[in-house]
Amino acid sequence: MLDSELISDIARQLDAAEQDASQIGQLSLAHPDMQMADSYAIQNAWLQIKLNRGLTVRGHKIGLTSRAMQQAVGIDEPDYGFLTNDMFLDDAAQIDTARLIEPRIEAELAFIMAEDLSGPDCTLHDVLEATAYVTPALELLDARIQRSDPANGRRRTVLDTVADNAANSAIICGGLMVRPMDIDLRRASVIALRNGIVEETGVAAGVLNHPANGIAWLANRLAPWGVSLKKGQVILSGSFIRPIDARAGDTFTADYGPLGTVSCHFSARA
Repeated sequence: MLDSELISDIARQLDAAEQDASQIGQLSLAHPDMQMADSYAIQNAWLQIKLNRGLTVRGHKIGLTSRAMQQAVGIDEPDYGFLTNDMFLDDAAQIDTARLIEPRIEAELAFIMAEDLSGPDCTLHDVLEATAYVTPALELLDARIQRSDPANGRRRTVLDTVADNAANSAIICGGLMVRPMDIDLRRASVIALRNGIVEETGVAAGVLNHPANGIAWLANRLAPWGVSLKKGQVILSGSFIRPIDARAGDTFTADYGPLGTVSCHFSARA
């Protein structure tokens, strides 16, 4: 594993890259022996920097939940990241494109916890009973680590993505708040439009066969470190569309049918 001093230094680099809208080189290229534990250690060190600035943890995100995405990056389980209070944007948010690097949008469901939820034996039914409501969401992704190495075109790996807080930048919630037992969450669907043009469609069953399965996986994954999902926290369960590139001037609308819509707009660059 990487030593603690190097982990702290990388976390500081990522924090500076986010604030400056710049990128650092691929960690998996510079440190070919790094492991997944190193990536999560870097992510946790970056979180601590944010907590030291006065931010608070408001939830978690789960990524790489579809089988196709897992096969594409060569893993057999999802990844996860943290959500701090400054990452939450209002529906129809006006997003400052100049503060981002390579923004992309995903559509998913957000679970808002009614009570604490812990592993190691958490099940789908435990998640449904512990959830106050579910609501449509857009996740804003960004890349503080180069997705493609400029020298040789090498693509970043999941080790880079995890260290980069699973690529999360912000979350936008909207539409209706529904109790999880009141609808068939597996069949929740979305039509994702960019500037009025349909770019992607998807069904929530694409997320581990049921989006609540992702929440159970996270509770169990965090259990060895004594971490629980807390009452009031927002948990992004994973996207059921591919990421869509966001350009300056773009408006995104995710239409969840009976669950309503959620949208955001990316400001044109000056």
